[in-house]
Amino acid sequence: MSGPYTQPLVYSFGQGRADGTSAMKEILGGKGAGLAEMTTIGIPVPPGFTIASSLCLHYLESRSFPKRLQVQVENALQRLEASAGKHFGDGDDPLLVSVRSGAAVSMPGMMETILNLGLNDTTVEGLTRQSGNPGFAWDSYRRFVQMYGTVVFDLPKVPFEQCLELRKHRCQVQRDIDLPLTELQAVVREFKEIIREQAGRDFPEEPLDQLWGAIAAVFESWNTRRAIDYRKLHDIPDAMGTAVSIVAMVFGNLGEDSGTGVAFSRDPSTGERALYGEYLLNAQGEDVVSGSRTPLPIATLKDRMPQAYQELERVARTLERHFRDVQDTEFTIERGRLYMLQTRRGQRSGQAAVRIACEMVDEGQITEEEAVARIPPNDLNQLLHPAIDPHSTLDLLTTGLPASPGAASGTLVFDADRAERLGRDGEAVILVRRETSPEDFHGMVMAKAVLTARGGMTSHAAVVARGMGKPCVVGAQALEVDERTHRFSVNGRMVAEGEWITVDGSTGKVFAGKAALIPPEMSGNFTRLMQWADRIRQLRVRVNADTPADAHRGRDFGAEGIGLCRTEHMFFEGDRLIAMRQMIVAQDTEGRKRALAKLMPMQRSDFEAIFRAMEGFPVTIRLLDPPLHEFLPKEPAEIEALAGELGMDSAALHTIIHRLAEVNPMLGLRGCRLGIIYPEITAMQVRAIFEAACTVALRKGRVMPEVMIPLTATVVEFRKQALIVRQVAEEVFRDRQITVPFLLGTMIELPRAAVTADELAREAQFFSFGTNDLTQTTWGLSRDDAGRFLPYYLEHGVIEADPFQVLDQAGVGRLIQMASELGRKTRPDLKLGICGEHGGEPGAVAFCDRLGMNYVSCSPFRLPIARLAAAQATLAERGTMDRTRATV
Repeated sequence: MSGPYTQPLVYSFGQGRADGTSAMKEILGGKGAGLAEMTTIGIPVPPGFTIASSLCLHYLESRSFPKRLQVQVENALQRLEASAGKHFGDGDDPLLVSVRSGAAVSMPGMMETILNLGLNDTTVEGLTRQSGNPGFAWDSYRRFVQMYGTVVFDLPKVPFEQCLELRKHRCQVQRDIDLPLTELQAVVREFKEIIREQAGRDFPEEPLDQLWGAIAAVFESWNTRRAIDYRKLHDIPDAMGTAVSIVAMVFGNLGEDSGTGVAFSRDPSTGERALYGEYLLNAQGEDVVSGSRTPLPIATLKDRMPQAYQELERVARTLERHFRDVQDTEFTIERGRLYMLQTRRGQRSGQAAVRIACEMVDEGQITEEEAVARIPPNDLNQLLHPAIDPHSTLDLLTTGLPASPGAASGTLVFDADRAERLGRDGEAVILVRRETSPEDFHGMVMAKAVLTARGGMTSHAAVVARGMGKPCVVGAQALEVDERTHRFSVNGRMVAEGEWITVDGSTGKVFAGKAALIPPEMSGNFTRLMQWADRIRQLRVRVNADTPADAHRGRDFGAEGIGLCRTEHMFFEGDRLIAMRQMIVAQDTEGRKRALAKLMPMQRSDFEAIFRAMEGFPVTIRLLDPPLHEFLPKEPAEIEALAGELGMDSAALHTIIHRLAEVNPMLGLRGCRLGIIYPEITAMQVRAIFEAACTVALRKGRVMPEVMIPLTATVVEFRKQALIVRQVAEEVFRDRQITVPFLLGTMIELPRAAVTADELAREAQFFSFGTNDLTQTTWGLSRDDAGRFLPYYLEHGVIEADPFQVLDQAGVGRLIQMASELGRKTRPDLKLGICGEHGGEPGAVAFCDRLGMNYVSCSPFRLPIARLAAAQATLAERGTMDRTRATV
């Protein structure tokens, strides 16, 4: 009978079968499992043992160790002594150990490690005799006391570093290891005194006391601020805990025939199949990562220590074949002999991930399905947009919300007209606004990037920038934008128009100056990966496209139709905006019809081009959605100019704008409510749609229009608008003497629509879930104002994720599931899709796949991400994803 009291708490390296150790990551942690696995398959690893991660939370709760752990550690230590041929605490030939952390999920640098444990005033003499190198022995002792003081006693590093630097300065040496022996001995004494004074306790001389203190400290490091923050960022459970590995020391600081380093089996930046990494001679691992010395490229080890380099290459290849993935390893060379101290799955760039996956398929190491399963979908962003060169020196100004990925540099411009003018002249500009409106569209088109002080992830700036594939940062609340004086201030620093800044829409960071950028690369491997994903996935992927250019871009990225064509975006510039405004200010129905007659041929022309671009794939067209006041200016000077342009009294225009203003436009006169109050708007748009469809059908043969009625709350609203759609469609088909099949559906973006979806499905042939507004109405949040407090909520754990970035499956998702089930209960063939920005979020894509939706729709540059996520969702259903991840 097994249970918590019969399971071992301590595992020596090599315990168990080779095919079972990697599955023990939950028990041994990634580091412990890797060391055990390497031992089992014959890789040179120093002997050691691992304390199970389950003890971590036990210790943190009780601040004590169970008695049986102490017995098992002592037994494992005896086995370690036998393997090493040395004894712990022996004054003649002492066994020294490292004590290392390691959770089941890698958390690089977040927890603690202690090296050279077991040294004291007696054992240091034994190490001196065995090594024949007193400088090495006392340098190792110095390192250990310093590390023990900062890790176990939690003392600040500064006093130790100041003491060491003072000694080096007096002796006029650059490296710690170059200090004379007497100075190293003095440093050890001073370090012990620092511990005594600041901790109120003596440094422990007994090696077993040192060991238990170190084990406790590693467990304690699970709850350091940096470890907690890292877990929160990467969604790692707090209840996981860390294992502790105790490993016999091997020394890279014995002289110029010794060293230590880090090596990847392939280049993690490019994916090239070549050993990649850094090392230092006569050093310990902390020297490589601390920055105290400049490491050397791993390739130079081939000339300095050819035998060790060849062995390292062999080991890297062996590990890669065994684990069937790129390995990130740590190693030490002791007097020419190689020892491996860690192996784990190597983190890599998006470019490298795609190349490595494809080449490992070609090499026969993995299958196409495994290649698809291994690449985090969001990593594809790096292939689709320019990125900031990681080697750039950057001057951070502020951070906002990463609304549209990619990076761009340009000079500051605060006016859309000026942005358009300078952009047309070939200048790189960044448009900065408090918040954007439809009037800024022409400036956004010509700008390299957009930056706003207000707004959220689904604000006007965010949605428009994503559609165009432009970098955008919104909600940078530290920005105080003064559009009158053409400058902004941030934390007391003033930045004026004409100065260079760099916007990183992938991270939300804004930098002063012009950063070096890396252009995106879409290789043949990317195309292969997408082809594999498309063969696997069941969920269709459409694009949100409002213009013919967007439609063509969507097809280039593999879109299988348009899931959302926002007709209002066709009215944001030039003559279209003027005609739209004439319609809004018209005093009667006839006046509105005259203005709409000007807009109709423009809409028809756009729809024709969009239908042609889609080549027979379905096109879902949303009728006019936003409130009318969004098309009108807000600033007095702009209102005066518009009044002159429209040939009307400015006071009368002010009155109209004031009359249209709403306290909460999100819940006001918009969507189907506009079409019900002003049916002539719906009639014009529908006529443009079907005339365009007939024209394309006559010339090319096949179009698939889907007319979507927005913001429906009741089935009566839907019926009223559907009646207009069908009547106009029949008129057009009769006039053109051709009938074009079409679907008529609604956008589910109100909770009431979701809970009465069975009623709506009696009339609607499809539902498209508008998750942007459904999130707003479910949470009672304004996406433009929520940026004032959502960062605080995230930081303090009130919510786990921004619901506008990551679909709230528990709340919004529950409504979507309810609507889907109710709708298909009434109409089994009801087509279901999602068209909010969540359509390109991998978690939401998997959610939609589980619900049996027909498609997801997203902005053009997120299409590859959605395609890959959809394939991974299919693999997850088959169980392939879990098996693949288990090998990584």
